[in-house]
Amino acid sequence: MDEGKQTNIEENELTEEKDRALQEKKEGEVVEKTEEEVVPVEKSPEEELQELRKELEEYKDKYIRLYAEFENYKKRVQKDRTELIKYGSEPLMIELLTVLDNLEMAISHANEQSSIESLLQGVEITLKEFKKILNKFGVKEIEALGKPFDPEYHHAMAQVERADVEDKTVVEEYRKGYTYNDKVIRPSLVAVSKKVSQEETTSEENQKNNDIKEE
Repeated sequence: MDEGKQTNIEENELTEEKDRALQEKKEGEVVEKTEEEVVPVEKSPEEELQELRKELEEYKDKYIRLYAEFENYKKRVQKDRTELIKYGSEPLMIELLTVLDNLEMAISHANEQSSIESLLQGVEITLKEFKKILNKFGVKEIEALGKPFDPEYHHAMAQVERADVEDKTVVEEYRKGYTYNDKVIRPSLVAVSKKVSQEETTSEENQKNNDIKEE
């Protein structure tokens, strides 16, 4: 081998060694930096205490804001409830003013015409309007006459012996009953039928026949 080739080989080997050394140095620096980043920085007790105080102040501030919002909410609810109790019947009162207007108009017309019939006609119209308003607000009459007696809706004031209807049927109504949104606010006062036995019916018929013969 001549001297020129030998020299080139040596130079190449030196270059490769330098490259390897440079690469190892770079890798070592990367490892050191990574280790430095991973290792957490220890805080002093004073720093930790300061952070805890800061967190405590933040929680305290949040609590104060939430408490204030809750108090405002309670005040709004109380105000709405008070207004509902005070003015909840306002729509009904407005409707009842129409009934008042109709009554005053009926009386006025009756005075002008001096007619009882005119007054009665006006009162009947007003009564229909009043019932219409009650129905609009959930107040309805309880059906009683001819219906089976129901203690939930009817209050029996008397019993009447009747042979022409079923036992415990409402045969008379002394006072109307009403429901409000399906709740009974006043039961009907009624008389209820009592079935007459066949023997009693026969006895009564015989007594009537005897009375007729005696006459």
